[in-house]
Amino acid sequence: MKRFNRFIKKILIGIVVAFFASTILSVLVLRWMPVWFTPLMFIRCAQQVSAGEELKLRHRWVSIDEMSPSLPTAVMASEDAHFPEHHGFDYTAIEHAAMRNIKHPEKRKLGASTISQQTAKNVFLWPGRSWVRKGFEVYFTVLIELMWSKERIMEVYLNSIEMGDGIYGASAVAEWHFNTQASQLSKAQCALIAATLPNPRRFNSANPSAYMLKRQKRILQEMKFVRPLR
Repeated sequence: MKRFNRFIKKILIGIVVAFFASTILSVLVLRWMPVWFTPLMFIRCAQQVSAGEELKLRHRWVSIDEMSPSLPTAVMASEDAHFPEHHGFDYTAIEHAAMRNIKHPEKRKLGASTISQQTAKNVFLWPGRSWVRKGFEVYFTVLIELMWSKERIMEVYLNSIEMGDGIYGASAVAEWHFNTQASQLSKAQCALIAATLPNPRRFNSANPSAYMLKRQKRILQEMKFVRPLR
């Protein structure tokens, strides 16, 4: 029995070591290597095939230098105004969201995920709201904050995030929704893209609703107060 227990212990230790080694190595490699595909892209493709729909996967990696400088500013204004200062987690936003959700349980839950957390989720994990997935999200957020620069996190975020039905990243949304290149996006277009991010499959930056135009206007105002990355 003791021999069996030692054997099981060795297996468990091996699994833990393999997990940490593989995840740290993958984060380190992606510090420089483009992210061509994400788990969400594969999930969306599988959903399209199972529904008998046309396969749509529009994505092309571009460096952050090939994007309009207004795009990072717009997504920070919309999603994470303290991105340049925090270390992966905005505790003030978390506290605000928690208090609001407690006071108004009947309303839609308010989230407080930072751009770093969203990047960790998009690149390394699957969609969902379980505590297990959230735990992995915290772990990968800490890793990328330790190993990547803020510019690199933003670059990966803007290349991997879903920005429409079958559209991922700045280059694809610029081409398919605005018939231009990511570097040529105007400030207004960047704000409109940022306005879709809470639900990019519902809100279409190519055909904005009155609600989206209202969000765009607010984002344009808030962009004036966001500290640029560069």
